[in-house]
Amino acid sequence: MAPSTPAPTAQDDPPLYQQVKDYIVSRILAGDWPEGGRVPSENELTREQGVSRMTVNRALRELTGEGWLDRVQGAGTFVAQTKPQSEILSIHNIADEIRARGHDHSAEICLLRREKARAFEAKLLGLKRGDTLFHSIIVHRENGQPIQLEDRYVSPAAAPAYMDQDFTRITPNHYLMQAAPLSEAEHMVMAVLPSDEERRLLEIDAGTPCLLLRRHTWSGKRPVTWARLLHPGDRYRLGGRFSAEDRDRD
Repeated sequence: MAPSTPAPTAQDDPPLYQQVKDYIVSRILAGDWPEGGRVPSENELTREQGVSRMTVNRALRELTGEGWLDRVQGAGTFVAQTKPQSEILSIHNIADEIRARGHDHSAEICLLRREKARAFEAKLLGLKRGDTLFHSIIVHRENGQPIQLEDRYVSPAAAPAYMDQDFTRITPNHYLMQAAPLSEAEHMVMAVLPSDEERRLLEIDAGTPCLLLRRHTWSGKRPVTWARLLHPGDRYRLGGRFSAEDRDRD
């Protein structure tokens, strides 16, 4: 599929359900709605945002699937609490992983364009709302089979030549490690059910669970990228290796 590369000013307004999702996530990231706290009801959000209840329901349902919210029958919707995790993951180039197994890596660029930062992306990347950022969506394949859907937002200040790269030849990871050497990374792994579009891109059946890795990286004090890396659960495993020395330091 050919990449989408509209002019910097060409960006359609996101659909209403996405605007509601952006609003909720921005409130969570700003600390207005703390972990474990109850978020407004569907009726309250419907009135506040001026949209239909169906739109709000879709936004809440998708944010629950993405790990931002927990919905409890009869009790309401709550900000998801951070789940315990072990710091065993390191940053790897997926193309190198695939080739190390003796297999072929290929990439399909589904989206590559400049966009205006929404509230939560701006906060994560140290930008102002409406500032330009770079957005890419890439499907990585192993021997022709999709194993990762990479949805990535990048700060232009940290990686100004991002849009000029051929990501069918090198991965975003490869370029970013050179343009903005990694100094810190924050990641969270969870099990999710993908959206219809994500299932289509990953070529998986409805109901197939996926592993989602959310990753936020910095180079020095500068935020570089915010990415969602989605993997079909039956095709990919996340793991790592650490030494006793690493364990003792922790």
